[in-house]
Amino acid sequence: MVPAGGYAWWYIDALSDDGRHGLTIIAFIGSVFSPYYHWSGRGDPENHVAMNVALYGPKGGWAMTERGRGSLHCTHDTLAIGPSSMAWDGTKLTIDLAEVTAPFPSRIRGRIMLHPRVMPGTLWPLDAAGCHAWRPIAPRAVVEVDLGSPNLRWRGEGYFDSNAGIEPLEHAFADWHWSRAHLQRDTVVMYEGNRRDGSDFAMGLRFAESGAIDEIALPPSQTLPKTLWRVSRRARADQGHPAAIRRTWEDTPFYARTALTARVLGEDAEIVHESLSLDRLTNPVVRLMLPFRMPRFVR
Repeated sequence: MVPAGGYAWWYIDALSDDGRHGLTIIAFIGSVFSPYYHWSGRGDPENHVAMNVALYGPKGGWAMTERGRGSLHCTHDTLAIGPSSMAWDGTKLTIDLAEVTAPFPSRIRGRIMLHPRVMPGTLWPLDAAGCHAWRPIAPRAVVEVDLGSPNLRWRGEGYFDSNAGIEPLEHAFADWHWSRAHLQRDTVVMYEGNRRDGSDFAMGLRFAESGAIDEIALPPSQTLPKTLWRVSRRARADQGHPAAIRRTWEDTPFYARTALTARVLGEDAEIVHESLSLDRLTNPVVRLMLPFRMPRFVR
């Protein structure tokens, strides 16, 4: 399914309607951030799988246990990694979670349901050779969270996409910045970064409720304050309406996830933003730090 040296991931994020909670879930095959996959020589991506779960807000938690190929079960409509799974029934995605947080163990258990509002069915290459691609599966969705541990129930708007590649991500990119903004009706996704060949890439897409997709001229770029780990962040917002950091959700030596507010295409928006430094990720010291948050369990 995933070639040697390659990867695939499925990404979901959501913000609660009351603004108090957020989450991200990422299912990995050939986990791109895994030191174990790197140290193994990346010959067997299906032996390096993980379900990453991050809860933000009053009842937070973070889990990313890597597992071996015996824990992977995949069909056209289902993906199970250990005790957690994702299943598509034609109208909604059901995510059942049974994970343990690290480094301080606690349980994340329960169900999340994602109901797409629009599904464009398109794919975009991110590099000239076509080795890396991005698929916005459902740029806008209704998400229902019902967890028993922690005891957490909420409803909000979310986003669902997938990335895949036939080589390590750091072979093609030095860094990138990504964001999704839910406007009143439409969704705007902005991607930009620096490739290893010295070229830049940047694109902005507007996904309408009708299913129409339009390329947009990117709003002006602005530099955001660096994270505590000194990861550089830049975002885009309308001229004269700079983006504001509402909360830094993830602050790691190579990656940052941030909740922003900004004005985009004339509308106020809540934004989920990511900055990724592949130069930082490939630092041997950083790779030695990762098992602290990313234990590996092989049965």
